[in-house]
Amino acid sequence: MKNTGQTALLCACLCAFLSCQTVSSIVSAGAQAAGAAGVIDQNTASAISQSAEAAGRAAEEITPEQEYYIGRAVGANILTNYRIYRDNPDLLAYLNRICNALTINSPRPEIYNGYHVMILDSTEINAFATSGGHIFITRGLLACAGSEDALAGVIAHEVSHIQLQHSIKAIKTSRITQALLVTGASAAGAAAGYDVAELTDVFNESVGEIVTTMVNSGYSQTQEFDADAAALSLMSAAGYDPAALVEMLKMLESNQTGSSGGFGKTHPTPAQRIGNAEKNMPKYAAVNTRPFRAERYQKTR
Repeated sequence: MKNTGQTALLCACLCAFLSCQTVSSIVSAGAQAAGAAGVIDQNTASAISQSAEAAGRAAEEITPEQEYYIGRAVGANILTNYRIYRDNPDLLAYLNRICNALTINSPRPEIYNGYHVMILDSTEINAFATSGGHIFITRGLLACAGSEDALAGVIAHEVSHIQLQHSIKAIKTSRITQALLVTGASAAGAAAGYDVAELTDVFNESVGEIVTTMVNSGYSQTQEFDADAAALSLMSAAGYDPAALVEMLKMLESNQTGSSGGFGKTHPTPAQRIGNAEKNMPKYAAVNTRPFRAERYQKTR
């Protein structure tokens, strides 16, 4: 009889995973009540309760505030491996003005706590963006840019990752995985007599590994292509020449030969990205206004 009760409640927990926070709360409360009444043992009741709560979290919508704080945690992770470059405040202000020009004309001009560009003191050619609006660009990548429009292409690509919520989609996937794993681990733990909280803590510690994997491995090829396509739109809307993104990719291609780090590690090859971007270029006919920006670009070098 007890086994039947355990099976039924575990099934209810899995149903809650596919439902909403309210249902998961009901399942959790029901498990605790069943444990208190002696229908199931307390260890199994705790297992079901933990599972239902994890499922409810997976079903929640991530708020702008959560997006920011998740992104800040990712940013903190990045800064454990890189130093912030502080020797050229004028360059930093210039990059943030470019970012503002791109975002103010974009589908998401405002996010919680805004968009912020920072320079990483590294000769590595790379850039990162977090869901919190933090955009990190290495000195090595900045050195590859031959114009303001090329810089705008780099920033627009990273802004697109933020606006397309690529990192948040990865985190949502991990939260669903967490719900499933906690459900499985909790049931196994109950059967073996282990403390459920300990099992959950062990899994929670792996969240840091998920963030590290996301930063080191990069986004999927499809997401990178989507970010390039969106970047072309952002550049065009802000008055930048979208062709500068392709020029920047060609510069990266010439600088990445034989390199396995930086963009080569976290992005599709520049050649793949160039081909994808060029397919989208005909959508954006732009007047060449680059000469008007040449002087201010040179002042920041």
